[in-house]
Order: sequence, then C-alpha cells, then structure tokens
Amino acid sequence: MPATENAARIVLFDFDGVLMRGDAFSRFVRSRFRRSWWRSLLALIVLPVLLPFYAMRSLRMPIIGVFVRISLLGTSQARFEALTRDFALELVGKPRIFIREGISAMRRHILAGDRVIIVTGCEETLVRAIFDSIGLPDLEIVASRLRGGRLGMRKLVHNFGKAKPAQISLRGISEPWDLAYSDSAHDIPMLKRATEAVLVNADTRTSLRVRHALGREPRTVSWS
Repeated sequence: MPATENAARIVLFDFDGVLMRGDAFSRFVRSRFRRSWWRSLLALIVLPVLLPFYAMRSLRMPIIGVFVRISLLGTSQARFEALTRDFALELVGKPRIFIREGISAMRRHILAGDRVIIVTGCEETLVRAIFDSIGLPDLEIVASRLRGGRLGMRKLVHNFGKAKPAQISLRGISEPWDLAYSDSAHDIPMLKRATEAVLVNADTRTSLRVRHALGREPRTVSWS
C-alpha cells in the first residue's frame, strides 16, 4: 500500500543523471586506469578481442564488467573503501558536478518527512562516500555491490533495470511507492511501480518510451 496520512511517503531517487551529472562509477573506473599503467596495458590487450562483441546488446554489460574487474585487480575490500573515499572527495570538489535542483528536491522531501531512498546502479560504497562527503551520511541507499575475491573486487549485485524493484523489495519496502525520480528508460521497471513517475531532464525518445510503458504521462522536470 502507498503511504497513508500517518506514514512517511516512499520517494525513490535515481542517482546518476538525477542528482549527479554523468556516471560516478565510470569516472572512478577511468581514474583507476589513468593511475595504473599496467591496468591500462591489460585493458588495451583485451580490447580488440572484446570490441567486436560489444554490438550485441546482451553482451555489453558483461564486457563492461571485464574492464571493471581489470580496474580493481588486486584490490582488497579495505583498499577499495579507501579509494572510494579519496575519489569521492575529489569528485565532489569538481564544479557543477551535482544537479543542484535535484539535491534541493531531495532535501525538501527529507524535510517534509518523506522516506527518501537512493536507488542506483552505481556501486554502494562509492555512493555512500559521495553523500558522506556532502554531509548526508544517513541516506538509505539501494545500489550495486561488489565483493572481495582472491583476484580483487568483483560483482555481487548489479542494481540495474529489473533488478531495482527486486532489490527494493528485499529491503522490505512494499510497492507501490509514492514517487520515483529517474532520467532513464532503463528505470521503467521502477517507474511502473510508483504512484507518480517523474522524469528528469529526459529527451523526447526517453519520454515516449516511458509514457508508452506506463500507459500514462509521467511528470517531467528540467533540473540544472
């Protein structure tokens, strides 16, 4: 059931493209390659082998996953956490990295007593480090997760597309949710389960896809 007068509304925010410009975890992975010549060399060696398969949509995520693994080879859990903290501090220092109207909207929901949850494909440790860096350490976050292994960090959960509603449900959060903010048609599975879907800075194609999937007009906002 959606929230009643006596219960906090459930408000979901995507992260990349809604609260922060660009893709935070991709920025982190690129920084790992820039700072390690041997990782860059290994990536260049496997690139010609994998590149022809990138045209196949079903293989894109696994191929991207290969480069994520290379970027984190030999990285322990403790080292990964330290790296994300350092990178978060570096990232939030960049000009206009945050979508300020998105952050303001999120803060308004918090002040109104809504239960705000960040639901993102970005990696959880990095997202938490970013919010810690701007003084929002207590936000609920449902995100992708990595786990340690003998060769370094590797994927545990990729919180993307259909996985988002499943991961939200695993936290004991019942649908329909009151509001969901996103900038992407990949979030249709999440948006469909919200009483009100809000598209942020979406282009015409994305708006049409979401409207068709939802069978109703989503609310649209243009944030800077």
